[in-house]
Amino acid sequence: MKDLTGPGITDRFGVGGTDLGVTALAPDGRLVSVFGDTFERAGVGGPGWRSPVVLFGDPTTVRSGIRWTGSAGARSHYAEQALDYEHDSVVRGRRVSTTIPTDVITIGDTMYLHVMVCEGIGNVHWTEVHRSTDNGETWHPTGATWPGDQHGGLFQVLTWELGEDGYVYAFSTGFQRDKGLVLQRVPADRVEDPGAWEGWGFRDGAWAWGNPPTIALTGAFGELCLRRVDGRWLLCCFDAGNYRIDVLNLDHPTSNLYEATRGTVLHGTSWDREDHGGGRIAQLYGGYIVPGSTLDDLHLVVSQWNTQRNWPYRAMQFAGSAPRPGCPPPGTGEPGEPRRGPGLLDLAREVARRFAG
Repeated sequence: MKDLTGPGITDRFGVGGTDLGVTALAPDGRLVSVFGDTFERAGVGGPGWRSPVVLFGDPTTVRSGIRWTGSAGARSHYAEQALDYEHDSVVRGRRVSTTIPTDVITIGDTMYLHVMVCEGIGNVHWTEVHRSTDNGETWHPTGATWPGDQHGGLFQVLTWELGEDGYVYAFSTGFQRDKGLVLQRVPADRVEDPGAWEGWGFRDGAWAWGNPPTIALTGAFGELCLRRVDGRWLLCCFDAGNYRIDVLNLDHPTSNLYEATRGTVLHGTSWDREDHGGGRIAQLYGGYIVPGSTLDDLHLVVSQWNTQRNWPYRAMQFAGSAPRPGCPPPGTGEPGEPRRGPGLLDLAREVARRFAG
């Protein structure tokens, strides 16, 4: 549909290059979109490095393309870093290069933000949850933290959604784009209590809550987004192993993910074969469902980063429809296309080079 960030779009917020853009509705009805590593110039590197940053959007503009109305921070119209830390500093005895958002959720009048505290791409020291009680304007630590190797490193990239039964359900995977998915849940009023989280695991011949989480879907996944849409549970995931973004249409988070209705909504491709209107995007990742979406009018925030030329490095909005029961299984990509996006080591090297400059 449109670019959401970049020159001529978000310059007034000091946002030239950025990615991610996970989005939720604030208690006051605004769109709250949280972005990752952000720079004042287009691309990666240079002045104004901060992460995460928050932009506010007009929810009535979703179907025509999100229009930004403001940003979080003390300075007017400058998207400041939402969390209090310094890049490339020592935090809790560990060197931290950046803190990356994975998902945001609204529960009553409070918003919660889950982030990964990292030293480079793929090396997660720990994850933590922050709280906002002023519609995403300011964020404060809740004290809830988990080590990076929690559940064998499968509790790093997280997505969550509130169910009608009062539980928050959360799928998660590793940040290395080489792992499958696990499922946990927590009472909505105990999100800040790590001891209240329980796994969905297979033991003694049956699946049950309270077991250590068992991989619910094998594969090589990256960014995730779980949302209830039109009475269904949609799980959007960057399938890094097959270089595409898929959407699973579920009865419930505990549904058998191998048997769930699943459709590929965007394919990865090479830079010389891009066709955004046809759903073919080079070096794509992310894939976050925008509030206000329906099954027939599904909107996603998708990231793109040309790691060779350093631009584009942006978030974009795409629209389509969710897969319905009876859809054929997803293909494995276009003939002749590579199955994988850029390797994690390549990205890590590029980050180190760009940030050092």
